[in-house]
Amino acid sequence: MRVVAFIFAAALPLFAVGCPALQADDWRVGTLADATDGGPGDDATITSEGGSDIDGSLGGGDGNATDGADAGVESGTDGGDSGTDAGADSGSLTALSVAAGNYHACARLSEGSVQCWGRNDYGQLGNGTTTDSSTPVAVSGLSGATAVAAGAYHTCALLSGGTVQCWGGNFNDQLGNGTATNSLTPAAVSGLSGVAAIAAGAYHTCALLSGGTVECWGYNAYGELGKGTTTSSTTPVAVTGLSGVTAIADGGDHTCALLSGGTVECWGNGYALGNGATTDSSTPVAVLGLSGVTAIAAGYDHTCALLSDGTVECWGNNTFGELGNGTATNSLTPVVLSGLSGATAVAAGWYQTCARLSGGTVECWGNNDYGELGNGTSTGPQICGDVDAGAGSPCSTTPVAVSSLTGATAIAAGYGHICALLSGGTVECWGRNDYGQLGDGTNTGPQTCVVVDSSYSCSTMPVAVTGI
Repeated sequence: MRVVAFIFAAALPLFAVGCPALQADDWRVGTLADATDGGPGDDATITSEGGSDIDGSLGGGDGNATDGADAGVESGTDGGDSGTDAGADSGSLTALSVAAGNYHACARLSEGSVQCWGRNDYGQLGNGTTTDSSTPVAVSGLSGATAVAAGAYHTCALLSGGTVQCWGGNFNDQLGNGTATNSLTPAAVSGLSGVAAIAAGAYHTCALLSGGTVECWGYNAYGELGKGTTTSSTTPVAVTGLSGVTAIADGGDHTCALLSGGTVECWGNGYALGNGATTDSSTPVAVLGLSGVTAIAAGYDHTCALLSDGTVECWGNNTFGELGNGTATNSLTPVVLSGLSGATAVAAGWYQTCARLSGGTVECWGNNDYGELGNGTSTGPQICGDVDAGAGSPCSTTPVAVSSLTGATAIAAGYGHICALLSGGTVECWGRNDYGQLGDGTNTGPQTCVVVDSSYSCSTMPVAVTGI
């Protein structure tokens, strides 16, 4: 176990380290400072790094049992991807939900198809190629989708008949089709039926069944499949001792379930389980002190819960302020988010978190290397990370409003980008854009984020996804 130490320091010049390795036990040591100087350059030159080379989802799944919404995105609205059927009766092809992976994003459309955009090196866009796309492309041969979930390098869809198909990277068995072979087009998950919702983590995937039980498949080094062992599985296996589940959320190397009584249980990477301990668990353990929960979201190694009174509580890693409680101190049990009320949905990316408010606006907190807070800047208001070593990242440890965004009905958080579904069935995204993951037809702007000696295309404010 690593010693965690946080030192509050004076303002320092803004720097950032490169992308951390995918290690669920990386309980980062960091410091926090005020970003009074805004870092080098102005808003067009941003010091950066990033979010869910999952999604985050991490960022993106469909975790509710009500109809299949994105676990870890907006698990309280429709049980599939984060979405609310905006524009379903308009007669036009509109988005009903969104999901965000590491460097890609997807939208479920009103006639049951799915379109994806961004990075495609493992076929995670599902169009039969490995060519990146900065605009949405149709997933090949897929119809009747009721939910979509995006993992690090794979994507899955829940179909109207209660089955699941997945595509993309399968190097950790995350497609669930009994093989470890990548697939450029959708492949059926083996032996799975009666599915009500799906969730995708970094390298594992889970399904909530109509009877309130959960099955998972893929990578399992930390027990994130919940089957009582740490052996990975190419096909679905039942989570041990779990029933009465109404929503699920998959993180980097952990999984959580919302139970019918409003409590939460998690398993996998011990630092994100919320039970006051750091020990990994291959079976579900109860999150301490939580009740009245209506939705859950899982980031890389942090987790958040939306409560019935519209407040949010989070636990786990807090190096970049992703718990939103005004500090950069990690917490093994839930802490109350500072200054946020009226939340109706929550989405967790790798090192940032966002909430949709009842008026249709969105507020975000945590890492801001790529402008993923969406407030038009990348200058803080603080600097998080290893400030003493001269390696810090712009951040906010409390919620800030996303600029110029109204009418949001759902949100999805990826590695370094965020997407919002709007009431008219359109989608807007912000943050990192070097693979075209913002979907605006470019991968060269509209701004440049600089990490150490590397530059990345980004946008610090929402931009419209082309063609949706």
